[in-house]
Amino acid sequence: MESDAQIVKTVLNGQKEAFAVLVKRYERPVRLVALNVLHEYHLACDASQDAFVKAYQSLTALRNPDAFGPWLMKITHRCAIGSMRRKPKNAPLEIAASSQFVEKSNGRLDDDKLRVLAAVMKLPKAQRQVIMLRYFSGHAVKDVSEIVNRSVGTVTKQLSRAHHRLRKILKEV
Repeated sequence: MESDAQIVKTVLNGQKEAFAVLVKRYERPVRLVALNVLHEYHLACDASQDAFVKAYQSLTALRNPDAFGPWLMKITHRCAIGSMRRKPKNAPLEIAASSQFVEKSNGRLDDDKLRVLAAVMKLPKAQRQVIMLRYFSGHAVKDVSEIVNRSVGTVTKQLSRAHHRLRKILKEV
């Protein structure tokens, strides 16, 4: 598997279609970062697309191709905040589950999964972000640490605290 830096260099050398590999690799984490800010699935998808377009257009400005993931997440965060500012103030918030969480038969969540998702949404932002990237997107802890630009130890501690907090929240329900 090619590294992000190798793919970025390939794109910068004129093979623009190679950017699709980066889109596929980061599609879910980017959507989760946007969803974490916007709390609405369709707006998060739009912000994700905007982030990929801006990243592609600004690829020559990326100084360190090895830092593509964290750089893309920062762009995504800015796009999501911009989208939130443009969103009507009275629009209802809806929280969408990841496709792994949705039941195959009818597209709806069962009660247990709804409880877990509601508990995750009650976590502090940093803990919610690492939980979603780790378990909803299936990233390894090392990958999560690169995406959120924190050390592996910090991410591990945040996951541990989030697990503890989730146990408390779920016991109360």
